[in-house]
Amino acid sequence: MSVPPIDYLFNRRSVKFVQAPGPTDEHLSQILQAGMSAPDHGRLRPWRFTLIRGDAVQRWADFAIGAIKRAGLPLTTQKEASTRDWLSKVPLLVALACRMDSSNTKIPEDERLLATGAAVTNMLNAAHMLGYGAYWSTGLGTYVDEVHDALDYDALEYRFMGYLAIGTPIAPSDPIERPDYRDFVKEWTGL
Repeated sequence: MSVPPIDYLFNRRSVKFVQAPGPTDEHLSQILQAGMSAPDHGRLRPWRFTLIRGDAVQRWADFAIGAIKRAGLPLTTQKEASTRDWLSKVPLLVALACRMDSSNTKIPEDERLLATGAAVTNMLNAAHMLGYGAYWSTGLGTYVDEVHDALDYDALEYRFMGYLAIGTPIAPSDPIERPDYRDFVKEWTGL
């Protein structure tokens, strides 16, 4: 019996602790292509992704942790150790950025950020539907200029938005209790 597609959305959850194997090339193509289906005012396609795979993940962790320290940002020994431990198992990081394109004054920057967030959400959902765990993290130097520069995301042109970690879940996830949508919705009935 197959799972109704809507149930994938109802059951998706962030899965931080993943390990190899990561997505196959075919599955990664599907995950990235799912991002291309995001709503996008003006067809600006502002999303940009950089793949960091395999041994490069650990080299990236070393660099980003060093950049955080060089920027003088707080990073406890415990946080550094837990970050290194987490990333030692992650087979794929996807660095996420939004191209701001200041030459386009018609479409507000907020809408570009929303489109990029929608693309990333589609990727999270696609990873889940294909049986992978995925986690959107804004740690690991997301707000450090040296990190942006190393990814070739110049802060004048791009807004760096963190990373997706994607792989095989290390442990099964417990079902998560979701809030009732009615607690977040009201109906406008006119003036």
